[in-house]
Amino acid sequence: MRTSRAWWPLAGLTAGALGLAVSYAAAALLHVRDSPVVAVAEGVITLTPGPVAKWAIDTFDTSDKKVLVAGILVVVALLFGWFGRLAHRRWWAAVTGYVVLAGTAVVAVLAKPTPSLIDLAPVVVGLLCWLVALALLAEWLRRWELAEDVPGPTDDALPTRRRFFAITGAMVAVSVLGGLAGRIAGNARRKAEQSRRLLRIEGVTAPAVPDGVAVDVEGVSPWQTPNDDFYLIDTAIIKPTIAPVDWEIRIHGKVERELRLTYADLVAREITEDWITLNCVSNEVGGDLVGNAWWSGVRLAAILAEAKPLPGADAVLQTSEDGWTCGTPLAALMDERNAMLAVAMNGVPLPIEHGFPVRTIVPGLYGYVSACKWVVDMEVTSFDDFTAYWTDKGWSAQGPVKIASKIEVPGDGAEVPAGELVCAGVAWFQHTGISKVEVQVDGGRWQPATLATTPNTDTWVQWRAVLDLAPGEHQLRVRAVDEEGRTQTGAIADVVPDGATGWHTIDVTASA
Repeated sequence: MRTSRAWWPLAGLTAGALGLAVSYAAAALLHVRDSPVVAVAEGVITLTPGPVAKWAIDTFDTSDKKVLVAGILVVVALLFGWFGRLAHRRWWAAVTGYVVLAGTAVVAVLAKPTPSLIDLAPVVVGLLCWLVALALLAEWLRRWELAEDVPGPTDDALPTRRRFFAITGAMVAVSVLGGLAGRIAGNARRKAEQSRRLLRIEGVTAPAVPDGVAVDVEGVSPWQTPNDDFYLIDTAIIKPTIAPVDWEIRIHGKVERELRLTYADLVAREITEDWITLNCVSNEVGGDLVGNAWWSGVRLAAILAEAKPLPGADAVLQTSEDGWTCGTPLAALMDERNAMLAVAMNGVPLPIEHGFPVRTIVPGLYGYVSACKWVVDMEVTSFDDFTAYWTDKGWSAQGPVKIASKIEVPGDGAEVPAGELVCAGVAWFQHTGISKVEVQVDGGRWQPATLATTPNTDTWVQWRAVLDLAPGEHQLRVRAVDEEGRTQTGAIADVVPDGATGWHTIDVTASA
């Protein structure tokens, strides 16, 4: 076997790395978010079956998804090596592989809400680099093979080997430089973050936590969730970075009047502010995918009223800048609740991870049908006419929140002194409110807890109860009752298709 054959996978890998690096640099220079890796990765996320997507979101760090990106890069590297092997005997097969990979990226880019030809440029540049680089490396590998085929002693193989390795080294160096250039040029996030820090929005005020909302028990979640601690759920590999001057939203579809609003148009309108609790449909019973913040923005009811939805419209298909979609009941956006296009969170412009410069907030609905970050498009339509990201993966079309409560103090499995025990936590049922919380010990009678105050029905409420525990092991449960007298169900249900149910239950050991 000729030794040169073993280097064909290296040729494919080198050509692939060069194309990725050059496309990354091109994307950064052209201020395009979707380099081939990002475009393909987000396309994979979109096509991932619901249970797998939920597992990935629950498992990986949603703030950067480094593990997911690393996994995708490994798969792509293996494909590049395979393409190199194919090129040894079937050049057309290797070319086809690169074209299919680039085509996947093109489809992913075109699936974005407002694609343009410039968005495709990094993918095209990357494909050309793949093909040219592989052709060049293949040429020198074939010369190496021809030199080795010459019978008898010969030194002809030595210069071809050297030339192959020299070209390979040069391509590796260019790949590294391309990656560095892309990193330097890709300052979109830095620019967006700088514009965010300097932004001052008239009408946005700093939050003042109302009196009486906390039960003052150590270990209970702060009533106001700091921005850095607020849960994050999204599918974006790279968070969209949109400067306010570049942001625009289109409101169209089944309306009498299509609207286009720039950021300046939006913030020139009357600003509304409110305390609103958000929780994710993926939140397990007792989970922490819930938070409460002071949101500032412009009410959607007034904006949609200007567009004048047509008879028969009952939904709004929202689209994020990264292509994520959700379907929201039109009625929930136009009734008396404070549904808004939010521009600030806890008194400051939205953090990039939470949707800067504009996102949607709708009290009383799970985020998967309402909380569209980086929102750029709203199509007034009907639920019968579309599906959205999570509904394609098995979740229900409409997602009103369910009444929920959890025990935060003591923790599950804690050892506590026998006798009086302070038990505390939070409960929520946005847009309806909580009237009562009850705690149960070892299946006995339900004991009422004391509730803190709340400024409205759209926030969670803290509660505390004093229990009397005998020495030994005990099981504590909590349930809530809403403002209309409905009691939280104890029936256990998974998060799919429309949110988990059940009473949060913990075990403690009381020692004498």
